[in-house]
Amino acid sequence: MMRIEIICTGDEVLTGKIVNTNFSYISQKLEDVGLSVRWETTVGDDRESLLRALRLAGERADAVIVNGGLGPTVDDLSQEVAAQAAGVELVLNDEWLTRMEEFFRRRSRLMPPNNRKQAMLPATAEVIDNPIGTACGFALDIGQARFFFTPGVPRELHRMLEEQIIPRLLAKSGMQTAIVLKRFHSYGLGESHVDALLRGVEELVPDGSVKLGFRAHYPQLETKLTVRGTDTEDTRRKLAPVEREVRKRLGNFILSEDDATLEGVVLAGLASRQGSLSIVETFTSGAIAARLAHLPGADKVFCRAVVARALGEVYAAVGLEGASATGELTRETAEAVARAARRQTHATHALAVLIDLDEGADRIDLGGTICLAIATEHEVASRRSRILGGREWVRLGAVEMGLDCLRRYLQNLPVYERIDFEKA
Repeated sequence: MMRIEIICTGDEVLTGKIVNTNFSYISQKLEDVGLSVRWETTVGDDRESLLRALRLAGERADAVIVNGGLGPTVDDLSQEVAAQAAGVELVLNDEWLTRMEEFFRRRSRLMPPNNRKQAMLPATAEVIDNPIGTACGFALDIGQARFFFTPGVPRELHRMLEEQIIPRLLAKSGMQTAIVLKRFHSYGLGESHVDALLRGVEELVPDGSVKLGFRAHYPQLETKLTVRGTDTEDTRRKLAPVEREVRKRLGNFILSEDDATLEGVVLAGLASRQGSLSIVETFTSGAIAARLAHLPGADKVFCRAVVARALGEVYAAVGLEGASATGELTRETAEAVARAARRQTHATHALAVLIDLDEGADRIDLGGTICLAIATEHEVASRRSRILGGREWVRLGAVEMGLDCLRRYLQNLPVYERIDFEKA
């Protein structure tokens, strides 16, 4: 097994002023292709700490990914310290300098003098292309390890890691490089439940080339199948029976696959019907509308959103002034609100997600009652649920439940199926 280390640089990362999402992204992507991180080191913006970290990693690891420190400012030290650790000179890379000058020229800007620093690389470095930024990555050997230096800007790191560094790591490890990652996104089933439901699916491919994994990020769960083969056709052949079995066992709880999102599936479902949507939501801070309204094509589908806290304000907004805003929140309440919102906006569909939050301080046993309804011209579908876990747990769960029930309705699936997160 290849020993991989990740070194993250920057005072803001070391002190916790920013969340180190780059480390989690790198480690997750490596895990997806069957590589694992053995050590993780975080260092600040000082030369000696970084130099010690590079030398130590060069002694104990086979491959090292260094993130950050490739910018044009005085505290960006990765190139200089890498050259020192490798015992080579720092030299100007004319090809990358030309690339940077062209980068600025295309944007009708003159390259600042300090950006020239980004083209100064260790003499033995292999340039790793950055198609969307001025900081090129580079690779070189320090001690016994191959080092890969990457920029701290997340979108630049993502391209570099996926397109260039991971293939190099796979080749260095001697692992099969034909890999397919299949992802299923679900709502309503916990990780242990899905693990039990999918027990044995890997054994459908007896050679052990299929690996099942999970990533829980409430309220969704991502189920991953990593498949290795001699070539793309081989991996697809192995994946097919496992993929079918996962769909069969998880059934209606699969809300999207691969890069598709729940909100994208909902929007596509409405657009395919030439439909339109109005939303009414309480306690969610408008999160349901925010998930949909910015998407490409939403301007042809999204009509209106009502965001309120008090039920009386909801009634006034949808034209139900005569209704009573007191008493228990019920499915019938949500149904009436959804019908009124649809009539008022002339949308083909209306979604109402109303939440009655428990009183008191936020705590793990604080809950909320969720009543939601989906109305069309001819019918209404609704459900009631109760979720515990604190204010944010309730809010996130209600948003996901509302969108998922609308997804189910558009796909002619049951709007109600009991989920693991609700209390009977």
